[in-house]
Amino acid sequence: MAGHSHWSTIKRKKSAADAKKGKIFTRVAREIVIAAREGGGDPNMNVRLGLAIEKAKAANMPKESIDRAIKRGTGEDKDGANFEEILYEGFAPNGIALMIECVTENRNRTVAELRHALNRAGGGLGDPGSVGWQFDRMSYFALLSEEHDLEVIFELAVEAGADDIQHDDELIEIYGAPSAFKSIADQLTKANITPEESGVRYVPKQEVSLDVEATIKVMKAIEAIEDLDDVQNVYANLDVSAEAIQALENE
Repeated sequence: MAGHSHWSTIKRKKSAADAKKGKIFTRVAREIVIAAREGGGDPNMNVRLGLAIEKAKAANMPKESIDRAIKRGTGEDKDGANFEEILYEGFAPNGIALMIECVTENRNRTVAELRHALNRAGGGLGDPGSVGWQFDRMSYFALLSEEHDLEVIFELAVEAGADDIQHDDELIEIYGAPSAFKSIADQLTKANITPEESGVRYVPKQEVSLDVEATIKVMKAIEAIEDLDDVQNVYANLDVSAEAIQALENE
């Protein structure tokens, strides 16, 4: 799991850079709109909305923008686009499987941009179901190892209904069924613990190992897809080695 932790760290740094450019505002706002539309505008009753608001605050998104996104989701504000969530399946170079979550008001534009980015990288879009069977949908929480006691987190997570806990020198990662997300989140909140990252994501059932050069090529392809405005999250079944991380950082 060490490679995953390093890769997660790099992606968090990238997110911080995106936040400085204001780029993350668009994605978080769309997440708030979708969450409010599905579960209502009260973050105390809507876990997904609460999580999206926390992400917005972490990115220093103005309160007015957060409130406006909530109102758009609940229908109080009729202005703006009507967003929809779409899940795409595809392949990166070397046949690495991808699950790509998008939020868009223009499905045709999104699929065209995705297809172009994937083809350019040496991959391609797949049909629905083409790679989804290689992933499980799971609740996920990541905590910094140096800031938390593993035994305390383990007991808390198990009590809250978690299925698995993995750890290394950087991260403690909690996995559970999607239905366990709220109970785990509530337990962490009661213990005054704020995760570095949390959400419901696609977790590969089995990872594929490539050599360093091929791994870097896939990582760059994923980054290119993540840079598309309509893309919210990208999940891959790539085993990211520490050697690949080091080589990427040295470029």
